[in-house]
Amino acid sequence: MSAFDSQQPQRMHPDELDLDAPLVHRLIARRFPQWAALPVRRLASSGTENAMFRLGTGLVVRLPRRPAAVPDVTRERHWLTVLAPLLPVAVPEPLGVGEPNEEYPWPWAVYRWLPGRNPVAGAVEEPERLAEDLGAFVRALRRIPRQDGPAGYRAGPLGGRDEPTRAAVAELAARVDTDAVTACWEQALRAPEHTGPVWAHGDLSPGNVLVDGGRLSAVIDFGTAGIGDPAVDLIVAWNLLPATARDTFRRAVGADDAEWARGRGWALSVSLIQLPYYWHTNPALAENSRHVIAEILAETG
Repeated sequence: MSAFDSQQPQRMHPDELDLDAPLVHRLIARRFPQWAALPVRRLASSGTENAMFRLGTGLVVRLPRRPAAVPDVTRERHWLTVLAPLLPVAVPEPLGVGEPNEEYPWPWAVYRWLPGRNPVAGAVEEPERLAEDLGAFVRALRRIPRQDGPAGYRAGPLGGRDEPTRAAVAELAARVDTDAVTACWEQALRAPEHTGPVWAHGDLSPGNVLVDGGRLSAVIDFGTAGIGDPAVDLIVAWNLLPATARDTFRRAVGADDAEWARGRGWALSVSLIQLPYYWHTNPALAENSRHVIAEILAETG
């Protein structure tokens, strides 16, 4: 899992807790004494809901930053055991769950460390190969039986995002071409809705993708995964892949015109909503949001 050290991470939410390495070390020592001697260091990433701490060289500790992220710990731990054997690349392997105590009020988890690094939009080493790998991952996820899978975090119809998306456009009036992005958004809303909900990751962003040697090596953070519109996983076509590799990804996924239009709408909506909220507190995510908006305007202009 690629990340970098951060001793003083930026606070992103008004209700998030202050978390640091000494706290995590105490939590580990109490709950998992077999790992108490391992060093702990905080990792920074573009993730917004969980704090990550490297534990020794082979483990990582993941703790919710705020109340809204708490349910994901239990849900992810359960469903990863179902999904992992059916996917073509590595996914997080839960090794233990910590209990709440007087120092930290929510469940938290320890996972096996996954090697690899986060790719950077605009600097993808092997875009065609990565597009094929990502397409294979999405198709494999979609083939998994729905069973009693939970609704995905982004499971509803695209139209359900109309109000917050337009509010974000208004908030960005001095920063983006509001007429152009509104036209793109309205075009996406005209696409036919999906009729066959399937498993979707829900947050295929560069921060949740790991590569090694130009190939997809792992996909992480399944906290948003669930049953919903498969088009949501097409967002990676714009938040990571260059325009030259999008057709390869689309063919690998098998997306028709309606799904592709919805996928573009999902990518645009997510980026527009994220951008004003994280403009100052999460520079990497804000930059990727600007990248997505620019790519979609260039594609549809």
